[in-house]
Parts: sequence; structure tokens; C-alpha cells
Amino acid sequence: MIHTSDWHLGRAFHQVGLHAAQSAFLDSLVEVVRSESVDAVLVSGDVYDRALPAPDTVALLSDAVERLIDAGAAVVLSSGNHDSAIRLGFASRLLERSGLHIRTSLDDVGRPVMVGDVAVHPLPYLEPSLTAGPLGASERTHAGVLRAAMARVRSSLAEGRHERSVVMAHAFVTGGATSESERDIAVGGVAAVPPEVFDGVDYAALGHLHGRQEVAEGQRYSGSPVAMSFSEASHTKGSWLVDLSSDKPVVDFVEAPVERPLALLRGTLDELLTDSQHASAESAWCQVTLTDPVRPLGAMERLRARFPHTLDLRFAPTGEVTTMSAYAGSLTERSDLAVCCDFLGHVRGGHAADDDERALIEEAVEGARLRRAGSDGEVATRSARGSGAA
Repeated sequence: MIHTSDWHLGRAFHQVGLHAAQSAFLDSLVEVVRSESVDAVLVSGDVYDRALPAPDTVALLSDAVERLIDAGAAVVLSSGNHDSAIRLGFASRLLERSGLHIRTSLDDVGRPVMVGDVAVHPLPYLEPSLTAGPLGASERTHAGVLRAAMARVRSSLAEGRHERSVVMAHAFVTGGATSESERDIAVGGVAAVPPEVFDGVDYAALGHLHGRQEVAEGQRYSGSPVAMSFSEASHTKGSWLVDLSSDKPVVDFVEAPVERPLALLRGTLDELLTDSQHASAESAWCQVTLTDPVRPLGAMERLRARFPHTLDLRFAPTGEVTTMSAYAGSLTERSDLAVCCDFLGHVRGGHAADDDERALIEEAVEGARLRRAGSDGEVATRSARGSGAA
């Protein structure tokens, strides 16, 4: 199997569209499926970057899925916190007949996708406030709803007595390393899920964190296949190739193509423009931090004369502990709570939010997030209630 996640199709990187980079990754994925005779491609959430993807983004996914299936693989998609569960899951039962398995509904929790003798259990992103009741969870947290979902998975595995088992989940598992490009699933720590929640399966194909990593034995994040923030400059992007034919999973990493590397540059403007050690950054997307005591005039224009793909310019004058960034960067790389608190400090002349104000803003941000999730139908709970799942 190929374990991948967090495609975020339709995403932009500092206002530069990633369509070409994402298309190149999907081309390489098709070639890996062909060359390695892959049986299934698992995409553990955040297929799209937003609930309402643009037409060219939908077309990109449609073409990729068609080519992956033609190459001989089943394709298993589960919804993440960026996806609209209802839109992504449209006609999912019908599409299963062609080898495309999309799991976005509570009704599907515990119903495996069979790939040979391997039972794959895709768990959609589970919003605790909407799914705790229908799942019978003991607590309204991500750990609580995933424990309840895994109880259904284990029950199904016990009944089927399958040779191998895989679970797909989109969550923040304790011990995972984050990056700046992930959107908070929730505030206040209710998103943390301990690794033991997934005990009892041969492999946990995790999604949400954008850096590849193993958080526990047999539990891995593939990370995003394309970098989406400068905090990922040191990442090697790609997918996990998982062989379940042995007693224990054999896992190899398959690197994704890099359309343009990332570079982090720091120094005075004159140093950056003249130092030969920065030659490799001339073709990279650049984040530049200038340390000049006085902010140089026309800094961005002068930088782009040598580094034409500079996207983010910051200033940290020598002798000052100061970081300044554009609002665009703050909006794309920081949490909603941090952006709101920063804005309050900005309009009040540098007077930051106190503890009471921060708590009030946090409550408002979380309330707005939950209302959006409920109105957009991020999880399909009505059918589950109607069928007696509650």
C-alpha cells in the first residue's frame, strides 16, 4: 500500500498557487503505483484545502483518481478537517464499484475496505461536539470519539478474523511534531490523542501533521507531499510504501518531486546580495530575515534582483528582539486565535490582550469554528441518528 495524506489540493503558498507542484506529485504517485504494483493508495484526510474547492482543483483530483485506478490500485480517501464531508462523500457507495472508496460518514465507521486479506478501516475526521453522542463516546474530546470509533473497528476485526488490519485517522497524536501550515483542529488541548488509542492494528496511517514521522511503533504520519510553509524547509516530502505480506509491516519512504526548494536566509542586505554561499537559494522560494540596524530602502526589490522567488521578507534589526511579518503571512501561518489577539494588540497601539480577553477571544473563535462545522455538515450525523447508532 501507499500511505499518503494532506494533499490540500487548491492550496496556495504565500499567495503562489501550488497546482503545478501538486500535479507533479500526483504524476509521480501514479508511476510508483505502476512500478511497485501497489494494491491500494490510502489518503488519510485533507484531500482538499477547503470545503468548496475550485473547479480546476476538483478536476485535478478526478484525473488523479482515474489514473491511479487504471494503474491497478484501489483508492481509499477519508475526510479531514479541511474537507466538506458531505461534498467529498457524494455518491461514495456508487463509486466503490469502480475501486474508489470514500469514507466521510459515521455510518461507515467499522465497515472495512478489503484489499486482499487486509482490512482497511478509514476513519473520517470526527468533530467531538457533533459525534460524541452518536458514537457513545465517554468524553467530548478527539481522544474520546476516536476511542469509541476504534471500539467499532475492533469489533469488526474480531468478527472478520482478517489476516492484517490498517486504520486511517486524521488527528493530532501525542508526540507528533507540528509545523506552521497545519490548521488547529481545536483549542485548549482537547485535540490530543494518545498513541494507544490505535493499539491492536498492524498499521495506523495517520494524517493532519505535515511532517513525515513515526509517533509509535506502526503509527506514522506521511506528511504533506508538498511544502506549505517555510517551517517545512528541512522536510523531505513523500509517501510511505507499506508491505503487509510479512509478520510485521515493512515500510519504505518514497520521495516526492520538488518543484522548487525552500530557503531560509538571514543577514544584512549587503551580505545576502554578495555572499557566494547563498547561490543555491537563487532558484528557491525564499524567506529572508534582514538584520540591518536600519531597515534598507527598497529591500524586497533589491533582494529579488538576486533571489527572484523571495516570498516572505522579515526584519530583525541587530540589537533588537523584534520580528515583523506581513498580515498575509500571519493569516496563513498562525492560528485564528493568535491572529485575533495580534490584531487586538495592533489596533490598541501595542497593548496585547490580557488573560481575560484572550479567554473571551478563544471562546469566540472556537464557537465560530463549531458553527461552521455544523452548518457545513462536516460529519453526517443525521443518518446515524436515524439508524439508531446513537
